[in-house]
Amino acid sequence: MLREFIDRRPSGTRQRIAKALGTHKSFVSQITNPALRVPLPAPHVASIFKICHFSPEERGVFLDAYRIAHPNQAAALESEEVSGKRIIMIELPDFEDPAKQERLAEAIEELAARMIALARDGG
Repeated sequence: MLREFIDRRPSGTRQRIAKALGTHKSFVSQITNPALRVPLPAPHVASIFKICHFSPEERGVFLDAYRIAHPNQAAALESEEVSGKRIIMIELPDFEDPAKQERLAEAIEELAARMIALARDGG
């Protein structure tokens, strides 16, 4: 089913999904291949909906099928749907210095936390 939805999207959709999920394009091919039994982790569902611009009807059809195929993931899927959070990923250059890389990641996380606090306070 996911393969059918993605095949109707523009060229490059698989690559955009892979980048958003932090995976390789081959993972997207695996989760969309009905011959393989590679599960789609619940946290990735919202990202795929966003990237592929699923209509409300498509979301409903997909979620119904997902819950049947992955009953143990239903709780995780529900928490993702109602969490009210949006996860974004930022691609960082490789500085070949783990300490520098970590400091940069921490600085970005701190900046994001401050910006979120300002937005919540109406600033």
